[in-house]
Amino acid sequence: MQQQQEGGVGQPGYSLRGGCISLPNLQKMEELARESIGLLAKPTLESGSPNLSSAGAVFIMLKSSLGAGLLNFPWAFNKAGGITAAVMVELGSLIFLISGLVILGYASSISTQSTYQGVVREICGSAIGKLCEICFILNLFMISVAFLRVVGDQLEKLCDSLYMNVTLSGEGPPPPQHWYTDYRFTLTALCALVIFPLSVPREIGFQKYTSILGTLAACYLTLVIIIKYYLRTEHVILYEHHYSSRVSSLASMFSVIPTICFGFQCHEACIAIYSSMHNKKLSLWIVVSVLSMLFCLLIYSLTGLYGYLTFGADVAADILMSYPGNDVVIIIARLLFGISIITIYPIVLLLGRSVLQDVCLNDKCRSLMEPYERCTRIVLTMTWIIVTLVIALFVPDISEVISIIGGISAAFIFIFPGLCLVCAMEMEPIEPRKKFCLIAWGVISILCGAFVFGQSTTTAVMELVYKV
Repeated sequence: MQQQQEGGVGQPGYSLRGGCISLPNLQKMEELARESIGLLAKPTLESGSPNLSSAGAVFIMLKSSLGAGLLNFPWAFNKAGGITAAVMVELGSLIFLISGLVILGYASSISTQSTYQGVVREICGSAIGKLCEICFILNLFMISVAFLRVVGDQLEKLCDSLYMNVTLSGEGPPPPQHWYTDYRFTLTALCALVIFPLSVPREIGFQKYTSILGTLAACYLTLVIIIKYYLRTEHVILYEHHYSSRVSSLASMFSVIPTICFGFQCHEACIAIYSSMHNKKLSLWIVVSVLSMLFCLLIYSLTGLYGYLTFGADVAADILMSYPGNDVVIIIARLLFGISIITIYPIVLLLGRSVLQDVCLNDKCRSLMEPYERCTRIVLTMTWIIVTLVIALFVPDISEVISIIGGISAAFIFIFPGLCLVCAMEMEPIEPRKKFCLIAWGVISILCGAFVFGQSTTTAVMELVYKV
């Protein structure tokens, strides 16, 4: 009897009802379903037994944070009104950034869930969980647009550099640019020939070998910006912005919070990282969160500071676009950043696609899941890439995309962690005074997130519509 209950489909321990498999034990049914689906609804990081060290967790957190947002920080320093205002906003935001990571780790430990949306659904209920899934997909979709916009900017500059030497030599007019050197064609070809094949597979296991690339690219870019500042021949006269009113000064400071949220954002992946650690002590997770955010603060602050000191108010939304296209050091920086983003884009697509696939396959019969899953995966991948590519080709610059993403990211950094903390206090036995303080902090986080989300998203959409 025991062997029959542990057998596979078609053995005496199973029965078929309506063409779909049902098990006498619900827990066994869930385990076998997870094994049959594989990693369909989970990122690769969750596969296998938890064996991630604390140092490895810090490194992956850095890889998740140090991305395309780094290019935008010198522009954010200028928009904030100068160095002092920008650093103050960074330090204030850092408190909520670390707090959100700690809360999500705590919520994951008490809910035993290993995905962001799973934790929110388990702690806050199915309604808020559905809202989290919608925001999750929308945020990942916009991040994909930002990634392609960054790659497109670097391709445009690299294509222009092919004609730079002839133009500067003065030997006649520059040769006409060919259609195959246009960045719109090269970006489209890159999506078709490289990004699509990397994104179609259900699992992207080899991406773990490229995890060091993002951190190296960020450190290299920061080092280049610092060196270029001290080697510059023309000095830009900088001054801190003086505003006519305190209200306008505060508005300028708040306007850069979306950029900071986008830059430091690793909260969607933090629960998967925490679940993969072999030592899940909350105190150790706090250390991992603090170290990761402090190192990110150092890299982002140095990049923003020296980029702003180099170009002042003339700094571009993408700092690399402010440098000449024929500079070999800058070309290497562009290549590193482009390759890094190309390897991250399929992971972002996989996370968003897995949620969509889970919804599409929710009501399907088990016996038809495999062929339907393959077809759905290919269609969703093609649709995701085509739509994000079209948007990226027509977006005027990366700052507009990042402003919208930063507003949505506020929900994952402020709102959902605050909701998880408030709801968790109703489940956990904690002394009244400590419970009151934690609930108060959760409410403050929710209110701050709602303000940042509403203000930044409305402003970004209005500016984008006005420019179009």
